[in-house]
Amino acid sequence: MVKNKHNFAFIDSQNLNMATQSMGWNMDWIKFREYLRSEFNVGVAYLFIGFMPENQDLYASLQKAGYVIIFKPVHTTKEGVKGNIDAELVLQAMIDWDNYDQAVIVSGDADFYCLVSYLNQHNKLSALIVPNQRHFNNVLADAAKDRLQYLNNLRRQLEYRRYAKRTKNTSPIAPTKPTTPEQSLLNTIENTPTPIHENNR
Repeated sequence: MVKNKHNFAFIDSQNLNMATQSMGWNMDWIKFREYLRSEFNVGVAYLFIGFMPENQDLYASLQKAGYVIIFKPVHTTKEGVKGNIDAELVLQAMIDWDNYDQAVIVSGDADFYCLVSYLNQHNKLSALIVPNQRHFNNVLADAAKDRLQYLNNLRRQLEYRRYAKRTKNTSPIAPTKPTTPEQSLLNTIENTPTPIHENNR
């Protein structure tokens, strides 16, 4: 007997993270994982992220939150740290083709046009989730058609909030402004010091 399949999510972590920050809020990654499960029946959520050895706590926390981490080695340029994950995301979607009913792609990057179009043509696209409706390439809309969704109106549901201990004059404390995308991810999930390794998927 063939077991019922679940949908898989393929998440461009930096695109999602930077897009929500550009709208003035930080993603709560635990809430987002639950959102994918409840709204799209996502059984496996791949999170593609640049690998930096000093961020082991971050990776462990994301894994504890329910994500399968796929790493891309990063390199330093004059513009900063680079770790483009486009090829890894597309490859993983193809490797797992027979393991999921449909895919949820989370990114506003036009480089995923071919993948989104191919998935949609084969009835394998559950949704393309674009983080910021105001900043993405319209070719993705052409590829996703009626499968296109946005996160702009979900801030109240998915925003990370940290509160001070309740005293008479306390008020919600916003997360400190991160200096890197990885630090902002770490600010939104609990810190778990269990190390994980690059081949732990």
